[in-house]
Order: sequence, then C-alpha cells, then structure tokens
Amino acid sequence: MPTLTSTSLGQLPLDRSWFLHVNSFARATPWLHDALRAYALYGVVLFAALLVWSWWTARGRRDLATMAAALWAPVGTLIAVGLNQPLGNWVHEPRPYTSLRHVEVLVARTSDFSFPSDHAVMAGAVAAGVWLVSRRLGLLATVAALLMAFTRVYVGAHYPGDVAIGLIFGAVVTLLGYVVLHRVLKLVVSRLARTPARRLLHSGREPLRPWHEETHR
Repeated sequence: MPTLTSTSLGQLPLDRSWFLHVNSFARATPWLHDALRAYALYGVVLFAALLVWSWWTARGRRDLATMAAALWAPVGTLIAVGLNQPLGNWVHEPRPYTSLRHVEVLVARTSDFSFPSDHAVMAGAVAAGVWLVSRRLGLLATVAALLMAFTRVYVGAHYPGDVAIGLIFGAVVTLLGYVVLHRVLKLVVSRLARTPARRLLHSGREPLRPWHEETHR
C-alpha cells in the first residue's frame, strides 16, 4: 500500500483517498494503460480539433454571435491556461508521486505544480467555449474533458481535486470572459466581415446575421 505523507495547500479533504482508489484501479487494469496514457499525453490534439470544428460550424451558420464565440473559444482557453500558471505557482502543490510512495505512475515524472491541472484547465475552457457555439459539439467536448480529467488521475499525474478545480476554472474563465467581452467580439467580427478575411468568417455571399438565433444543432 502507498504511504501517505503530510497534506498540502490545494488538496480537497478526500483527495488522497480518491487518488488511491483510482491508482488501485490503474494497477488492476494494465490492458488500459497504453490507451489512457496516450490520451492523457496527446488528447490535447482532440481539443484543438474541436476548436477547429466549432469554427467551421460557426462559419456555415453565418451568425455574428456564433462566430464571435468560435473565435473567442481558443483565446479564452489560452487566457485560462495562462492564468493557471501563477495560481499553480502560488499554491505549489507537489505531484502525487512526490507525496505518496509506491504509487503507479504511467507518465514521466515532473517537478512542476499539480494544482490545478493544466490539462484539465485547457479541457474545461475548450468545452465551455465550444458549448457557446454548438450544444452538440459542447456535449462531445464535455465528455472529452471529463475523460481527460480522469486519465490525468489514472496515470498518476494529479489528484482528483487538481482536475476537478481545473475543469471548473477553465470553464469559468472562458464563460466569464465571453460575458464581459461579447459586444466587443461581435464588433470585431462585424468589421472583419468587411475585409478579405470574411471568407474565414462565413461561407457564401450573404453577410453575417447581426443577432444570434437559436440554431444550435
């Protein structure tokens, strides 16, 4: 059994217990190691594809608000991940494998912070941004984000609280940013639509519709 050391700032009350349960599950399922390790490390590619897919969806709808949301989604994600850096450095929570002995670790060990998880922040931010564009894509992105959060615990890189707070933090930054900036974003998109860049904003010859209509699919 893994040996516990002292707790640290950033951990939820049952974090270590939950982590050990997931870690025991990882030990018992070696047949899942390759697939979940690959997703934990390279699943970011899927989230990049979801951002591109949401932009393409918005382009086909020719709706000002939808395109503004599609363009904001990657920007909001970058801001969320950027804000996570000073937060993580301030909390300075060690990785589970530095605080717990004899745990199953399926990825390379690092010395950076554990709370909140960068991967979870990214996943939560993308999922929230994609929801602003399409509910169907948002549902897919949410499932992908939850899976990313689970795999980061499964491979031994984070505590459950690291990924749970990361998902929430990323989503809040993206959604709050859009609420604050949506009028500016619409203005920027409207002006870009009058330039040669309009081909990136909508398909066909018709201009962008000025107000968002409930056409989520």
